[in-house]
Amino acid sequence: MNVALDFVESSLDDIKAALDGGTLAVYSVARPITADKAVDRSGVLATFTFGSPAFGPAKDGLEQPNFVAASVPASTVGTPGFARARKADGSTVADFSAGPGDREIKFTEVSCSPGAPVTVASFKIIAEGGWPERPEYYDTHPRPGFPMPKTL
Repeated sequence: MNVALDFVESSLDDIKAALDGGTLAVYSVARPITADKAVDRSGVLATFTFGSPAFGPAKDGLEQPNFVAASVPASTVGTPGFARARKADGSTVADFSAGPGDREIKFTEVSCSPGAPVTVASFKIIAEGGWPERPEYYDTHPRPGFPMPKTL
């Protein structure tokens, strides 16, 4: 989890409470370097709405999100890269890694297609600094003809 500056001093329980009635928007791009930076290279793949409370008690190390709908239709084509959680008023709370592999949010689908259902299969919160991706990939803008970041 990468929290917005307004939530840096908040506990995990405070962050979960801030999401009551908020949203979780799924994007297909590399996440911005901070949760305070706007997403400018991708449309939203799918948007989940949190109920109130936003989370139930954790089970076996996994969070139990309380979404208004367990499944939502995808709005565009893409593969999930990260998800941004916002309060009910639209202010950003945190970014979460999303997709296959060692990610915080996993879906029952590998990719999204317009109108097809998107369902969260599991949701775990990795502590700040525990983002599973390599730092040189943060906020990257891969373009044809430009090299990807070099591996070490």
